[in-house]
Parts: sequence; C-alpha cells; structure tokens
Amino acid sequence: MRAATRVAGKVLPLVEHAVKGPLFGCRMCGQCVLHSTGLTCPMNCPKTLRNGPCGGVREDGSCEVRPEMRCVWLKAYGRSRRLPWSEEFAELRPPVDERLHGTSSWVNLLSGRDREVPAGWTEPSCPG
Repeated sequence: MRAATRVAGKVLPLVEHAVKGPLFGCRMCGQCVLHSTGLTCPMNCPKTLRNGPCGGVREDGSCEVRPEMRCVWLKAYGRSRRLPWSEEFAELRPPVDERLHGTSSWVNLLSGRDREVPAGWTEPSCPG
C-alpha cells in the first residue's frame, strides 16, 4: 500500500495540475476550495486571500492590485450562488498551509492532511 501511496503522490499532482490548471487557474496549493468558492481559485487573487474580498475592490469590480483584472472574490461570489453548496462560500477558511504547496489536494483530502492544523494555529475566538 505504501508503494501505491508514493506513486499516487507523484502522479496525481501532475494529473491534477493538467486538469485544474487550464480550467481554474489552479496554483496547486494542496488545499483546494474550488467547491466552496464558485469554482474560482482564490489563489489567483494577487493577495492570495482565502477569505475575501480584501476591501480594496474598486467601484467597477476590479482588483486594487491589478486594475485590469476583475476581483477574484466578486467572481467567486457570483458563481457560488449558482452552485448547490453555496452556503460554504461564507465559511471561514484557515490560511494556506505552505507545506502542502505543490502537492495533490486530492491526496491531501483523502488522507486528511489538508485538515491538519499546524502548531500555533488556533480557531479565532468570538467575543461573547
């Protein structure tokens, strides 16, 4: 089984990048959230925000960093409203775990690695 896992760990990132790269502009963060962001990759945001928008969206809907680009998060919001899991759009996502960059989010999802919380990360507490 370990050999199969090693092969999957090498082959699946190539397949995932070949499929998701052209379709969604996938940046291979290893923690895919396309399903909850309207099939829009938040890593395409110049600020790589996982919970957006940043507040710098221009009046015309363009990005403050790259004005020629539509805000990734406005696009994600519009698209997510048309999908059956639109309620996930508002969920708070943890920051990207850079240790997973370049790995397959499919493998990480199946292994649970994408849900591991690095030391020092905690859930935000809500004032009560």
